[in-house]
Formats: sequence, C-alpha cells, structure tokens
Amino acid sequence: MFYILLVLAAALVVGVVFELTRALRTYLKFRGKRIITCPENHEPAAVRVAAGKAAVGATLHAPHLNLSECSRWPEKAGCGQECLSQIREAPEACLVSHIVSAWYSGKSCAYCQKPFGQIHWHDHPPALIDTERKIVLWNEVPLERLRPTLDTHWPVCWNCYIAESFRRQHPEMVTDRPAH
Repeated sequence: MFYILLVLAAALVVGVVFELTRALRTYLKFRGKRIITCPENHEPAAVRVAAGKAAVGATLHAPHLNLSECSRWPEKAGCGQECLSQIREAPEACLVSHIVSAWYSGKSCAYCQKPFGQIHWHDHPPALIDTERKIVLWNEVPLERLRPTLDTHWPVCWNCYIAESFRRQHPEMVTDRPAH
C-alpha cells in the first residue's frame, strides 16, 4: 500500500511540474510589448498580451489569448481582437525587443563607428539620431511609430548618446579638440 501511495505521489508531482513548465513556457512566449497591424485600419498598433491568463489557461487546455493593452484603447476597447492571429502565427516576429535587436544587429554607432554587440536594454539602451541630428532613446519612440522611425534614423550607442546629450545641454562645459 505504501508503494502505491508513493507512486501516486510521484505521478502527481511529475504532473504538476509538467503543467507548471508548460505554464511558464506560455508566459515567456507571450509576455512583452508587440507591434501588430490592426485589422480594422491596417495601421501599426502597440499591444500587450495577457500572458499570465494565457499561462493559467495553458495548464487547463490550449492557451487562450487576450489583449491586456492596446494603443488604440480606450476608443476601440470593444474590438474583436482579430490581431491576435498575427501573434499566434509569429510570436517572436512582432515582439518589440526582437524587432529592435534585429535592427541594431550588424550596425555601428553613427558617431564612434563602434559595432553594436549585446544590447543592455535596461541600464544602457541604445539611441537613434535623425537627419536634423536630434537624438532620442529608442524606448522614447511611440511604438506605433517605431518601424517608420527605424527607417529614417541611424543608430547611436549609449556612450555617444550620453556624451552628445551632455554636449547639447551644457555647451559651455565642452571643449572640442581636433583629432590627431
């Protein structure tokens, strides 16, 4: 009798671990901001999937996706969320961090020409510069405008962003010296 209970307990633990693993994978797959094309107006929209609900749903059955945020809300909050099909088809392709990483990959800083390696998103985010030499951090760009902005701007590394920001805010404290 003891061995039967032990086997049942082990099976229960394996089942719980399996379901928690599936929930965690679902959560990691669907978390984060995404850029999709709104089926209603065919314009870019920034959305966030309710990843926690999808993870809980994955333990019971196939994950059911819902949006928790959309840049078109609250005006269009009652939409049918047909855009979720884009996320189901290619969850990585519409993820903002994936889009930005792919854009910076293989590029060099517009100022120092140093190639971009691994990007430190939280403490040293990269920046962008436009034709008028205005610098902005990539995460300050409205997500609905991210792709057009990436088409018209050049990449700037964190160090050059800090140096150029200081130069513009305090020109009286900067001395330019000719290169050797």
